[in-house]
Amino acid sequence: MAHYQDTQLSYQERGHHQQDLQQKGQEAIQSFKDFLHEKAPSSSNVVAFATVLPLGLFLLGLSGLVLFGSLIGLAVTTPVFVLFSPVIVPAVLTIGLALVGFLSSGAVGITGLAAFSWIINFLRGYQRGGTGMGLDQASYWAQDKAEDMGQRVKEMGQGYTDRAREV
Repeated sequence: MAHYQDTQLSYQERGHHQQDLQQKGQEAIQSFKDFLHEKAPSSSNVVAFATVLPLGLFLLGLSGLVLFGSLIGLAVTTPVFVLFSPVIVPAVLTIGLALVGFLSSGAVGITGLAAFSWIINFLRGYQRGGTGMGLDQASYWAQDKAEDMGQRVKEMGQGYTDRAREV
């Protein structure tokens, strides 16, 4: 009899447990439905997606065709490149080096012109705020530096002359 009562209690407990699980499952399903309803796309998003999807698929297919065509072209032209590589490689190197030379020459020339322009504008006093040196001050400064250099050259020459006499 005790075994019968234990079995009956366990059936009742299982029944309550199953009801709790069903209730929690229904609550979870309802909260998921509410979440989906809140996050549902608007009609404008659906129209935009329906418009962009075919275009995207078309462009993806077109890129695949271009890749396939490029691979076929590479397969066809590779033997030609191998046959003519003794001529093509030096020609490409020559053209490349000439192009690099012209471009670097132009870059150095433009940099030199920009530096020269900046120096002229600085000497004329057109710098931001008008704190340039001015042509008169620049000429005095250059004259002063030239006199200093002349004096230093004379002193160095005198020093070399003295050393030569000692030897």
